Amino acid sequence: MSQNLSTITCIEDLRVIAQRRVPRMFYDYADSGAWTEGTYRANESEFQKIKLRQRVAVDMEGRSLATTMVGQEVKMPVAIAPTGLTGMQHADGEMLAAQAAAEFGVPFTLSTMSICSIEDVAQASSKPFWFQLYVMRDREFVANLIDRAKAAKCSALVLTLDLQILGQRHKDIKNGLSAPPRPTLRNLFNLAFKPRWCMGMLGTKRRTFGNIVGHAKGVTDLSSLSSWTAEQFDPRLNWDDVAWIKERWGGKLILKGVLDAEDARMAAATGADALIVSNHGGRQLDGALSTIEVLPSIVDAVGAQTEVWLDSGIRSGQDVLKSVALGARGTMIGRAFLYGLGAYGKAGVTRALEILYKEADVTMALCGRKNLAQIDHTILVPGTYPT
Repeated sequence: MSQNLSTITCIEDLRVIAQRRVPRMFYDYADSGAWTEGTYRANESEFQKIKLRQRVAVDMEGRSLATTMVGQEVKMPVAIAPTGLTGMQHADGEMLAAQAAAEFGVPFTLSTMSICSIEDVAQASSKPFWFQLYVMRDREFVANLIDRAKAAKCSALVLTLDLQILGQRHKDIKNGLSAPPRPTLRNLFNLAFKPRWCMGMLGTKRRTFGNIVGHAKGVTDLSSLSSWTAEQFDPRLNWDDVAWIKERWGGKLILKGVLDAEDARMAAATGADALIVSNHGGRQLDGALSTIEVLPSIVDAVGAQTEVWLDSGIRSGQDVLKSVALGARGTMIGRAFLYGLGAYGKAGVTRALEILYKEADVTMALCGRKNLAQIDHTILVPGTYPT
């Protein structure tokens, strides 16, 4: 590792560098929330309110963060979340992040709205990855996506439930978000100050949505892609569709976007292998509760039936441990790895994972615990955490 990377000690360091290196529209896409961004900010701030109990004179030798997520062995209870436009943070971003995750020992999840295709990532990654599915009006396209994920030997399907109608994302509208960026005067001026990003993009052919262009009917260029995506997200998605997808897929199914105990019970009733407590990183319903606030109620509702994970707001290894302490079997990171990718490519993703691991490991030790089986609410200060 270069000296430069070795002095990167927290996720915030990576964020600052990514902001300098990534074009404004794509940095803002990653680092923003819906409407007032109140829920986006709460996802982080509510973690900070939870305090940890320091313990001393406890044997701390031989620690391990290893566990399983839907039966898959993982080095720590973290998976890389599906994020759209990852390949616009850095050239070939999904392929690089999948490689970093495989080498580190955590799962990578590819978004339907990725720049690199399912086939690209399957060729690049040494280990099976997970695929995230959005339900579109064109059910033939959805069925083909599922079949492509099977052919790529994806080991789990993540079905997102909370983005059938797009949240109110002001920065994306103001920036005229598109992939690739349109050659407007404002965009060209911004790109002139991002030479590293531009050189990377010149060296790849992957600059638009690889899972859609050439696969969806009538989508051959940027203009047809824009109209297709505007029309295709299906607001009619319901639990019957989940049953159809589960049957068509036939493998491990994870349901993402649950934020209410009643919905959690319905999700568990589908027979899903895991559900993810998520508010889409604060990018959908602004004013919704943070994920850590609702986690205990969802664990209470369905914890015996299915694995419960958490995403939205994880910025440190301490956040990971606090989630586990409140009942999560695993967590997912989106922005934390995107900052690393935008800052340093594959090496930045690896550094983000290393940072989270180190923070979780040291925190576990100072709380007097040696493995995740010993992590529960007793490592937290009473009165500082949601119940």
